[in-house]
Amino acid sequence: MKRILAEYIWMDGHEPTQKLRSKTKVLDNIVSSVQDLPSWGFDGSSTNQAVGSDSDCMLKPVYKIPDPIRGGSNLLVMCEVMNPDGTPHISNTRSHLAYISEKFSEKKAWFGIEQEYTLFEGRNPLGWPEGGYPAPQGPFYCGVGADEVFGRDIVEEHLELCLNAGLHISGINAEVMPGQWEYQIGPLGPLESADQIWLSRWILYRISEDYGISATLHPKPVKGDWNGAGAHTNYSTKEMRANGGIKEIEVACKKLEKNHDKHIAIYGAHNEERLTGLHETCSINEFRYGVSDRGASIRIPMQTSNNGYGYLEDRRPAANMDPYKVCAMIIETTCN
Repeated sequence: MKRILAEYIWMDGHEPTQKLRSKTKVLDNIVSSVQDLPSWGFDGSSTNQAVGSDSDCMLKPVYKIPDPIRGGSNLLVMCEVMNPDGTPHISNTRSHLAYISEKFSEKKAWFGIEQEYTLFEGRNPLGWPEGGYPAPQGPFYCGVGADEVFGRDIVEEHLELCLNAGLHISGINAEVMPGQWEYQIGPLGPLESADQIWLSRWILYRISEDYGISATLHPKPVKGDWNGAGAHTNYSTKEMRANGGIKEIEVACKKLEKNHDKHIAIYGAHNEERLTGLHETCSINEFRYGVSDRGASIRIPMQTSNNGYGYLEDRRPAANMDPYKVCAMIIETTCN
């Protein structure tokens, strides 16, 4: 019988932004359900999740997809980190989203997340001249041609691998800054959208290795007159998607305004470098919402306004945000 490889993936305890870690488990049998995957221990003292004198942590498989890199029956497995007694580790942010998702399950929340990232070759964004700057931003967004886009081979392979893994990736595009790209995941329920963002990030990091390129989610990877990198989070409930749902969207916007500081605190490290009021952002110290306004904290799409129902776009989350935290807080704020 052919053995299979399961890549166990988890979030470490690094601060202020958790990193992805993974290791490979060899299994004797094909796995049909995530419940069939065994828990697996690891050295938490090497991932900032334990001290050396009490270092054991456990990986609990919670979501699996086909491994599009190794192929065959091999798997990528998203895991929660647990303490030895079976309780969620303090770094385990997924467990809280699971609780919130269940608590407000009747709301049938959907999320669509726009993940921006920047490709780097050494110390420079991919395609930038050594020690210098390219032409001012403008021609690069959704551009075509070797003088306007850089890294398309990586981006196309990432798209294909995500599709082959069954991820709900809905689009890709070159972004405003050269070397910067975006892909979208969703719409999906809270847990699935967040799991798929983390797994799609792992795939991006992994294939970038093969090209000698690194991908960063830093919200302002290049200082100066360049767009930052965000993770615009599109959100709706069943009431928002029903006829007349625009009223529910406006109520949600007012609740988000009252809790602006609370949200900003978990929307990603170094986000103040990006949310300046320039480059299609609202200042981190302000909150406003509006129709078709990409300089607002919350954008209500024109189609939603015209239809009278639909969704809102929270433009505040940084590219390095934790989708488990962001999805949980948006639901808690708008559904309470």
